[in-house]
Amino acid sequence: MSDDGPDWIALAARRAKGKRPDYFEDPAIDRILSIVMALVAEVSVLKQRQDTVERLLDAKGTISRADIEGFVADKDAAYERGVETKAYIARVMRGVSQAMDAMAVDEKPVEQVSRELKEL
Repeated sequence: MSDDGPDWIALAARRAKGKRPDYFEDPAIDRILSIVMALVAEVSVLKQRQDTVERLLDAKGTISRADIEGFVADKDAAYERGVETKAYIARVMRGVSQAMDAMAVDEKPVEQVSRELKEL
């Protein structure tokens, strides 16, 4: 492994300035949410990379890593990826969206919605 380039482990451990926002009474829930959202982002990137591989294989029959790294989605592919990403995030966030919708209709206090989300 080369010593050239950034130290990705150190960069990943960096903290943003200021205090992290608290959304739930239990800080462990906030940490779990943070972990889940990081995983959601990673899966989204993997889905796009897989889409790249599939499109290149359809077009060329065989591909190299350079083909994957150099791929630029055309307008139609970018649109399809955007639609798929929005649908994916909507599926992941369904419980939160439902709780927010209920909060808007029922005007429940934030603490009650927080307790309900913990029970999901």
